[in-house]
Amino acid sequence: MTLPQILSVSVLVGMMLLFIWGRFRYDLVAIMALLAALALGIVKPKHAFSGFSDDIVIIVGSALVLSGAVQRSGAIESAMLLLQRRVRRIRSQLLLLCASVGFASALVKNIGALAMMMPVAFQMAKRSNTSPAVFLMPMSFASLLGGLITLIGTSPNIIVSRVREEMTGEPFRMFDYAPVGLGLTVVGLVFLRFAYRLLPRGRRAAPTLGEAMDIQDYVTEAEIPAGSPAIDETVSAFRERHENEVHVTAILRSGIRSSPFPDTTLKPEDVLILAGAPDSLERVIAADGLELEGQHRDKPEGSGSVGVLEAVIGTDSPLIGRTAGRLGLHERFGVNLIAVSRQDERLATRLGEIELRAGDVIVLQGPLDLLFERLGELGCLPLAERTLRLGSARKGLLPLAILAVAMLATATGYVPVAVAFFAAAGLTVISGALPVREAYDHIEWPILVMLGALIPVSDTLRTTGTTDLIGDWLSHFAATLPPWGAVALILAAAMAVTPFLNNAATVLVMAPIAATFATGLGYRPEAFLMATAIGAGCDFLTPIGHQCNTLVMGPGGYKFGDYARLGAPLSLLVLAVGTPLILWAWPVH
Repeated sequence: MTLPQILSVSVLVGMMLLFIWGRFRYDLVAIMALLAALALGIVKPKHAFSGFSDDIVIIVGSALVLSGAVQRSGAIESAMLLLQRRVRRIRSQLLLLCASVGFASALVKNIGALAMMMPVAFQMAKRSNTSPAVFLMPMSFASLLGGLITLIGTSPNIIVSRVREEMTGEPFRMFDYAPVGLGLTVVGLVFLRFAYRLLPRGRRAAPTLGEAMDIQDYVTEAEIPAGSPAIDETVSAFRERHENEVHVTAILRSGIRSSPFPDTTLKPEDVLILAGAPDSLERVIAADGLELEGQHRDKPEGSGSVGVLEAVIGTDSPLIGRTAGRLGLHERFGVNLIAVSRQDERLATRLGEIELRAGDVIVLQGPLDLLFERLGELGCLPLAERTLRLGSARKGLLPLAILAVAMLATATGYVPVAVAFFAAAGLTVISGALPVREAYDHIEWPILVMLGALIPVSDTLRTTGTTDLIGDWLSHFAATLPPWGAVALILAAAMAVTPFLNNAATVLVMAPIAATFATGLGYRPEAFLMATAIGAGCDFLTPIGHQCNTLVMGPGGYKFGDYARLGAPLSLLVLAVGTPLILWAWPVH
C-alpha cells in the first residue's frame, strides 16, 4: 500500500471507530473526517465541498420534504383508521401495521412512513390493552424492508444508483429494486407476523414531560358544511362511526342551542360543540370536512405561516373572567381560540362565550412568528412541546398526486431523479400542502451534512487506488467461490458494517469496492451493487445504525440487546432469501 492509500484507510477506520464510540454526532464525525482528509492532503481543497452539490443531497432532502407533506396530509393514516376497526387480534393488527409501513416506505422515505404510522400503532395498542413495544420494533424492521422496493425508499438505493451510472452510464431506475425488495418485504412480513414473540414482554416507555402534561379533554367548535358525511346522520350514528372518540356536548342550529339527544339528526350549517383528545378531534374534523371555528378568518398582513400552540392561563392573565368574544382575541391580537380544556369539567358552551379561568388550557391558532409574543401579552405559559394538527390546513390527496407524478416521471426516464423530486418538493410547498417552516423542519440536516462531507472522503478510496486494491484482495479470496457465494459475501459484509457505520456512509464506502470486486471476478456489477444497497438498508441488530430503529427505541421502552433478539434471525433470513433473489433479478453474466 502507498502512503496515500494508508492515509485514506486510516481516516475511514478512525471515522468508523468514532461512529462506534458514539461520543459525537454522526454529522460531526463526518466533518472531522473531511477536515482530517484535507489536512493529510488526500482531499484537495477545490474538491472539499463537491459533496454538497451532489445529486444525492438534493434527492434525499427533497424526499424528506415529500415524506413530510404526505405525512401531514393524513391520507394514509385515514385509510388505516378505516381498516383498524375491523382488525382486533394482535397478530392481525401487527401484520396490518407492518404491511402498511412496509409498502408506504416504498413511496416515501422509510423514516417518514414509520413516523406517520406510529400514532396508529399507539391507538391499536391502547384498544388491545397491550404494550406498543409489540408493534413498534417489527414496524421499524418492516419500514427498512419496504425501503428496498423503490429508488426513493432509502438513501443507500439513491447512492448505489449513482455508482452504477458512473460505471455503466445507466443508473438504477425507480422500480429496478422492486423484484428483490418486494420478495424480501413479503418474506419479512411473514416472519414478523410470528416471530414478534421473541421480543421481551412488558417493555414500556417511561412517561415523558409532554405525556405528563397531555391534556385529553378539549372542547372545540365546528360547523357542518354542505357535502359532509355527517349530514342526515343521528348523533348516535355520528359517534359510533367515529368509535366514540369524541363527544357532542351541544348543537347550535340557527343560533339556538340544543341538547345532543342520540336520535337528533344533524343538518347542514349545524355548529357542533365537540369534546375529546386533540388527535381525535383533528381526525373527526378532517374526516367529515367540518369547518373549525375561525379557520376562514384573515391573518394579519405580513405575518408568516399559521400554526397552533397549547398554553395554560396564568393567575395574572387578562383573560381571567372574560370571554374570547368579548375580549376580541382575533381583532386585537390576531390569534384564534380554537379549543379549551378545564380540569374535571366538560364544557358545553360556544368557544366565544366560555368565561375563561386561571388554569384553563387553551389552543391558540395564529401566525407562528406572533404566537409566542402574544402569549406574554395574554399572561399565558406554553405547555410542553407536542405536535398538534388541530386547526392545521390539510390538502388531502394533493401530496400523493405530486409524489405519483414525480415517480412516474423518473420511472419513465423523462427527467432525472434529482430534478423530478426537487420540483415535486417545491410544488408541495408552493401549493400549501406543506408550509415552508414545516418543510425545513422535515429536512434532516445532519444527514445532508454527513452526506456532503463524506462523499469527498469516501471518494479518496477511488482516487488513491484503494478501491482497486481492496477489490483485488476480495477477488483473490473469492476466486474459488460460486457466484452466489460472492454475492452473499458482499451482502453479509454490508450488513455487518452498517450497524456501526451510518447506512449511507456504508454505501459510500462499500459500493465502489463491490463494483471493483465484481469486475475482478469477471462479473457484471449490478448484482453486487444491489447486494450492497440491501445490506446497508437492513440494520436489524442495533438501535443506532438506522434512524427508524432509533425512533422506536424510546417509545417502545426497548433496551440495546432487544434488537438482536428479533433482528439476528431476520438478518439471516435476508441473507438466505436475498442472495438467490438478487441473482435471479440481476444475473452476473
